Amino acid sequence: MVGHGLIQRNLNNKGRCILISSVKYDDSANMIMEKAMPLHPKLADVTQKVVNRSKDSRAAYLAKITRAAKDGPRRAHLSCGNQAHAYAAMGDDKSTLLQERAPNIGIITAYNDMLSAHQPFETYPEQIKQAARALGATAQVAAGVPAMCDGVTQGQAGMELSLFSRDTIALAAAIGLSHNTFDAAVFLGVCDKIVPGLVIAAATFGHLPSVFLPAGPMPSGISNDQKTDVRKRFADGLCDRDELMAAEMASYHGPGTCTFYGTANSNQMLMEFMGLHLPGASFVPPASALRGALTKHGTAQVLSNTALGSNFIPTAKILDEKAWVNGIVGLMATGGSTNLVLHIPAMARAAGVILEPQDFADISQIVPLLAKVYPNGLADVNHFHAAGGLPYLIDQLLHAGLLHEDVMTIMGQGLHNFTRQAVLTEGAVGYASAPKKSLNEKILRPVNDPFQASGGLQNLTGNLGNAVVKVSAVAEDKRFIEAPAAVFHSQDSVKKAFQSGDLNRDVIVVVRYQGPSANGMPELHNLTPFLAILQDRGHKVALVTDGRMSGASGKVPAAIHLSPEAADGGPIALIEDGDMLRLDAVAGRLETMAENWQARSPAKPDLCDNESGMGRELFSVFRRTAGAASQGAGVVI
Repeated sequence: MVGHGLIQRNLNNKGRCILISSVKYDDSANMIMEKAMPLHPKLADVTQKVVNRSKDSRAAYLAKITRAAKDGPRRAHLSCGNQAHAYAAMGDDKSTLLQERAPNIGIITAYNDMLSAHQPFETYPEQIKQAARALGATAQVAAGVPAMCDGVTQGQAGMELSLFSRDTIALAAAIGLSHNTFDAAVFLGVCDKIVPGLVIAAATFGHLPSVFLPAGPMPSGISNDQKTDVRKRFADGLCDRDELMAAEMASYHGPGTCTFYGTANSNQMLMEFMGLHLPGASFVPPASALRGALTKHGTAQVLSNTALGSNFIPTAKILDEKAWVNGIVGLMATGGSTNLVLHIPAMARAAGVILEPQDFADISQIVPLLAKVYPNGLADVNHFHAAGGLPYLIDQLLHAGLLHEDVMTIMGQGLHNFTRQAVLTEGAVGYASAPKKSLNEKILRPVNDPFQASGGLQNLTGNLGNAVVKVSAVAEDKRFIEAPAAVFHSQDSVKKAFQSGDLNRDVIVVVRYQGPSANGMPELHNLTPFLAILQDRGHKVALVTDGRMSGASGKVPAAIHLSPEAADGGPIALIEDGDMLRLDAVAGRLETMAENWQARSPAKPDLCDNESGMGRELFSVFRRTAGAASQGAGVVI
């Protein structure tokens, strides 16, 4: 922990902090965890491929970060007028800031009180300021960034801005940090696009140490099975809106993250696996004393990691190739959200690391599925945490040689730091060893007895392009579907076809022109109840789309993120009603069996309705410049 005395010991005889300005951040590794098995050869091979592929881009990134770091304390280079503006509202902290002897934290907050997961962040800035002040340091809110709730915008026009909000958040955070008066950054964010956008910003300002502080999940509500059953009965006309509303309100009922294992909670897993959270911090509830202590402890840790602290750990040093591989391992072992297959490549690119879809596929082949959390099982993240959670999981994977131990984290060298559980000891954070046995093997299993031998996601290739399918929630007998296509250009048209009975058969529903260039790549989660009902009726059902599905989407096989997308001339634009399609999630194949289909002219629907309303007109430049889904669908990266 950093302390005022420790900061003072870093002063030279002129009273100014000595910075290690000549440091170059290479990615060399040091110690290996005792008793861990040797690294799995396939994981080593994938990592080396990433290193080789990223050689030039990573070197250019690290050179940029070295240049940014060598100038010393940020605010030392501001003019007197610059500094006066920066400190004008800082009250009693002004004198500390003017002395330039102690770190100043820039807080990037995604607080709003419409988004339940972010409502607890309302009080975090003041907690961080008090914690910093107690250690002789300072903190300021550098920027507030937007935080969109996909649960609110599902099926609405606003959902077409959801993916683009990731890059908007990165831009907004960059504007805040560009004031260049900070020695470290604290990022407050949890949900779907917020954490990826913040990580892009953290990587861009990788010369600064950073820490991500989560808010934790809301208490468990009604079971996810109950909620899903009511949704399906409503879609089938078997219950009224009042019953549906009561079920939804009992599911989402308080401050904190939604408790299913969707994108928000997959983000928390990722931050812990990559060493950007405090160990064991992801799933501690918002109102607990431990959560408050973790916020205070995280503040102390990031101060310790500054050039003015005891152990300079810039974010760039954490976000190397091994860290991203570890993140993908965590995604596969937990059956996490398919949205991270989009976000991880975009985030990694910001740190000069180039990932490809095949990397995900190769890692999925060797990483067993160790967790069953809804929509992959009945439990929620609170149950998962109680069963041993991420510390148990990381410990298991490390000892199986399925994670890189020799990585830098906010806690220092080595992922072994994250095999510990955070506990409250006399009002402060302490750490205890993770359990060596799962406390509930219906939720969390050891490596030698997994739920399945391979990971929760499968890459699909074939004559229709590249896609991904989440297999962890799909029953084994539903992973191979061969059926005629029914082609649509909107969710609403699928709903109407379901209600008319046109889909009451074996069918692969194709929803196209849903990619980033067409309409921003919205989630199509509203289709889930209709497709699930068809499956429950005994039909062979699947979805193929160049759009996205929610991290909450479950048991119907869905080939999503199909690239190239229809709007960019992808083969999906050539599919016609009745074409026989094959989705083989076991062999990793997606293809059409229609004859002479490539000789057709692509369908070109009118997309004018995507261009305006709910702010969509402001994002036309995003639609025109968005990258391919297979590369993260980035605009700024």
